[in-house]
Amino acid sequence: MTTVRSASRGLLLAAVLLYALNLRAPITALAPVVGDVRADLGLSAAGVGLLTGVPVLCFALLTPLMAVLLGRLGTSRVVAASLVTVLVGTLLRSSGGFGLALAGTVLIGVAITAGNVAVPVVIGRDFPSSVARVTGLYTAGLNGGAVLTTVFTAPLAAAIGWRWALASWGLLAIVALVVWRRAYPRRDDVAPPVLAASGGSVWRRPVTWFLAVAFAGQAFGYYAVSAWLPSILHDTLGLAPTGAGGAAALFQLFGMVGGVAVPLVLARRVPLPFVSAGIALFWLALPLGLLVAPSWWAVWCVCAGAAQGGNFTVIFTVIASSAGSQAAARRMSATVQSVGYTAGALGPSVLGAVHTASNGWSGPLAVVLVAVVTMASASGLALRSVRPAPTPA
Repeated sequence: MTTVRSASRGLLLAAVLLYALNLRAPITALAPVVGDVRADLGLSAAGVGLLTGVPVLCFALLTPLMAVLLGRLGTSRVVAASLVTVLVGTLLRSSGGFGLALAGTVLIGVAITAGNVAVPVVIGRDFPSSVARVTGLYTAGLNGGAVLTTVFTAPLAAAIGWRWALASWGLLAIVALVVWRRAYPRRDDVAPPVLAASGGSVWRRPVTWFLAVAFAGQAFGYYAVSAWLPSILHDTLGLAPTGAGGAAALFQLFGMVGGVAVPLVLARRVPLPFVSAGIALFWLALPLGLLVAPSWWAVWCVCAGAAQGGNFTVIFTVIASSAGSQAAARRMSATVQSVGYTAGALGPSVLGAVHTASNGWSGPLAVVLVAVVTMASASGLALRSVRPAPTPA
């Protein structure tokens, strides 16, 4: 039986949103000070690439394991443990040489992987009448954490050094842990056996695999653009590094807008397929716009930023609202994320290889275009194939 909690819905929502702030912030915090980290630790480009790429690789490889742990331990235990692990990993990353930095980064990746799987289950279970709205706010929280660390890590590093600057973001994990334990004080929320037994059917549902392909296109585009957009703008328009870096922040910032806007549009009874089609057009604006009118880069970044936040909301709203049980939602979410983040982990490397081979950015932008078209096609097929999940006996 689902845990009966005495906390108000407002406290539950606050716990989810504070948790969301910790699910991207530790990763994006590194980018603004990566030059300082590289110089201080004596790293090569490959070493820096490990520190930035390992978390996404954890998402891809460890998602199925986290789904099993959620089923056995329950979301309350797993989320609390993940927040402690984020804190330990954040402190460890800043405490020594490359070995400790890599170990801390791995811990951060493992912890965030748990959160990626847990939150859609929590939303579907605890906010069944407002899945789209809470998923949108959760998406905004993810992007909000990324914006926070992107904007403030460099100034903090200038004042107190990069080690203390990165370590200071561990405060977010402490605050989130305190609120989470108040909102979810009990630990008996493990899914009952009958639900766990019924969850295997998600692998026979076409919607699961269409959503997996859609999220693969989304994740590939998101991580590829996040990694290379500043370089594209610097090379094609001659923007200064600070200005080019601002474009990445713009892309993340409007992800918050997209995450909040999609539920508002759906509340006006706009059909979800129309919303998904609009998101695809906005996403396509970035690769197409940079190919044909790069001087309008700010417009394309705003459009694509809103689209990536909105599309994340659509995909996980469909998962939470169509799975049929906690166990099914856990399995569906794990499948979609494992496939999607595998593609996301490849995105920066593939774009870098295409750039090197072509000695330009037209080829890499064409690759992003193909990824977004794939995402849009699979999203459309997923929405057409959605049927109510069978209710467990």
